[in-house]
Amino acid sequence: MTVADFVIEDADLIVTCAGSAPKHGASQRDIAAVRRASIAAANGTIVFVGSADSLHRGVTIAPDAVRMDARGCSVIPGFVDPHTHLVFAGDRREELQRRLSGASYAEIAAEGGGILQTVAATRAASEDDLTAAARARLDEMAAHGTTTCEAKSGYGLTLDTELRQLRVIKCLNDTHAVDIVPTFLGAHEIPPEYQARPDDYVALVAHEMIPRVASERLAEWCDVFCDQGAFTPQESVAILSAGRRAGLKPRVHADELARSGGAEVAAKVGARSADHLIHVDEEGAAALAAAGTCAILLPAAAFYLKAGRFAPARMLIERDVPVALGTDLNPGAGFSPSMPFAITLACFGMGMTLEEALVAATINAAWSLDRAEAVGSLEPGKLMDAVIVDGHLADLLRVGRSPIRSVIKRGKPL
Repeated sequence: MTVADFVIEDADLIVTCAGSAPKHGASQRDIAAVRRASIAAANGTIVFVGSADSLHRGVTIAPDAVRMDARGCSVIPGFVDPHTHLVFAGDRREELQRRLSGASYAEIAAEGGGILQTVAATRAASEDDLTAAARARLDEMAAHGTTTCEAKSGYGLTLDTELRQLRVIKCLNDTHAVDIVPTFLGAHEIPPEYQARPDDYVALVAHEMIPRVASERLAEWCDVFCDQGAFTPQESVAILSAGRRAGLKPRVHADELARSGGAEVAAKVGARSADHLIHVDEEGAAALAAAGTCAILLPAAAFYLKAGRFAPARMLIERDVPVALGTDLNPGAGFSPSMPFAITLACFGMGMTLEEALVAATINAAWSLDRAEAVGSLEPGKLMDAVIVDGHLADLLRVGRSPIRSVIKRGKPL
């Protein structure tokens, strides 16, 4: 019989999110919950999930095992945050105050703010400074239950500074408890020195940056900001196609600021995800569904940008598009590291049920990063990544008081 070295015992509810991924349509609500349950692991891997009464019939508990009493609690998979801009320098909180006074994102960007302000600060920062700042943000994310996340470059926009950001991501993945999936986002914005010749910058990204990133194995994914004022659909396809030829899988910032055709780009190139989608319409949703592309929705970004609307989650789910949730942690509009806050906004701003939002924040998010075989659900053979919620599952929706009692990564409390 398997010997367990870690056990969570007697939980009121364990939400496993077990089953095939991604979940979409009606299955997006299937959280596969077990009441009055326990879960056990050995060497960081789950070996048992089931009723508390059957725990001792399923495994032997080692005398020195870590045992956590979860009576009165709910246990859920560790959150997977599939869209973050973790590594950056500088401070744009003044922009938030300006937006609260009525300035728009476009107005601020036209004056040299927005992404390009962060680019200037990031270019000037050392690798050590970027690492220290990102590590502190990662600690905050972990405290809110995130055990796996994606992290993008995109605030360097030169070969050297993009590589610097990606090396920081690699360092953090090697040294921090949270697992990090790296994404190259050299196509985040046209930098100031290329504003008059954007074609040259597209060529730089496609023919110099991508081959170097791929040769140094610093990224798994290639992303592009396909939107109004950023990259056109044609430019986006060219960059993502170059990424795919180099072995980098595609994902897309799509239809955030306007209906840009980003959803169709994601479908055309076979992207695993199309992210933001505030302005996606039914035609775009149909393209995503046909391509099997996941919609990663980022309600906190819409909230902090004062976008006036959220992504149409209900429409996407009803059209059979798998939906995931992320924080969009970033210096301009991603002011919350909290996946529970993203879940709350998804439920009350985008019309998702709590069950749909939980699936979106766990197994669907894991699938969007090609990590569903290891994380995103509580099943034997997967990593023992879990969050113990103090109380009922609905306590995740409380704002102003953290509902999280404990966060476990690979069978170890953080």
